[in-house]
Amino acid sequence: MSHPSPAARPAAPPPAPALVRLHAALASAYAGQLWHWAPGVARGPMEIIAGAVLVQHTTWTNAERALDALRTAGALDASALAALPEREIAALVRVSGTPTVKARRLRAVARTIEAAGGLDALLALPHHALRAALIETHGIGPETADAVALYAAGHPAFVIDAYTRRLFGRLALGPGARASYAAWQRWFEDRLPPDVTLYRNLHAYIVLHGKTLCRAVPRCDACPLRPQCPEGCGR
Repeated sequence: MSHPSPAARPAAPPPAPALVRLHAALASAYAGQLWHWAPGVARGPMEIIAGAVLVQHTTWTNAERALDALRTAGALDASALAALPEREIAALVRVSGTPTVKARRLRAVARTIEAAGGLDALLALPHHALRAALIETHGIGPETADAVALYAAGHPAFVIDAYTRRLFGRLALGPGARASYAAWQRWFEDRLPPDVTLYRNLHAYIVLHGKTLCRAVPRCDACPLRPQCPEGCGR
């Protein structure tokens, strides 16, 4: 009698029907729009990592301006960031808001990269080790760690953000408004195959939808998900 290899993994689950319908509707609406971490848009993993820090509590437009300032100063590099005084980094990223906080976080990330043996070595770590190293870094929480893992390292880690919670709460999907980050992530990963491209695209569509239509005050009339949404305006 043959036995499965110890390394064998159970087959990935097929996507849940509700998520299949949602993904198709969002893809139809947003597939042609640019996403700042899409292939060919982002300039490389260090930009993704720095951007994930800089975009905290601000818009991507401001984060991108801060990235441009770091790049122009030759500081969009772990070694350069680790060597610069925090006050100089803060001056460069001031446009992204809370510059002192973000300068400290950027230097902490730079030290994590250097401690791992460089950016390539950090991103080559197994998923659990990469995520642990990032979360142990000052100012890096689960959302930022998973964004780095998904977009920079290519690990199938579904990113949970405020847009995701708001949209899926309105759709009456997900583990509930008060559920933890881990519970929300598990809800998605239990219902989707561990596909990096799928995770990247679906997360991008959710963010684009959250910025465009599913805002704090939603614009339901133009929403491609209105047929699926029990909270759709006028219901």
